[in-house]
Amino acid sequence: MEIPYTVEPRPDTGLYNAKLGIWLFLASEVMLFGALFSTYILLRTGNPNWVQHPMDVPLATLNTMILISSSVTVVLAWAGLRLKNFAQFRKYGILTMLLAGGFMVVKGIEYSAEFSAGLFPWTDNYMAVYFTMTGLHGLHILGGMVVLAYLLGPGAKMWDSNPEQFTNRIEVFGLYWHFVDLVWIFLFPSLYLL
Repeated sequence: MEIPYTVEPRPDTGLYNAKLGIWLFLASEVMLFGALFSTYILLRTGNPNWVQHPMDVPLATLNTMILISSSVTVVLAWAGLRLKNFAQFRKYGILTMLLAGGFMVVKGIEYSAEFSAGLFPWTDNYMAVYFTMTGLHGLHILGGMVVLAYLLGPGAKMWDSNPEQFTNRIEVFGLYWHFVDLVWIFLFPSLYLL
């Protein structure tokens, strides 16, 4: 038995099931990160002795450019499938994976420098918030890399049997990836520039 609305939009929402599901999931993620940002704002504005350590702005800027570039490559991968060009999907999907890996390497370099400087999550409130928010964001990047690796590897077999549903899966992944990038766009100025 086939599950309905895996390709065609549902008549009640105008979205196919996976797209509806990802929007609901992203709503919960907005609540999670919204709570973390709210906590950060309350801690920062409510503490007259707030200490903010200087962070590595050039590395964070590099990571911002990497993530923005990865959003572009995700769109190009999806566009390749819409144009029935699987080779374009694979090329830009692999490039997205490399950019995500680059982000994680740069973040690892940054964490290593902070640890070497004696800055840990238990150092003070700022570092606790910093490591919690950037660490959770990093876990989201890692999760996206696992999903993309599956879609580039064994999951790509669906392209032969059901190309439209596979294209939808890439679109859903792209929505998730854009959300992760958007979170970074808020983290970068909040934790590094303000």
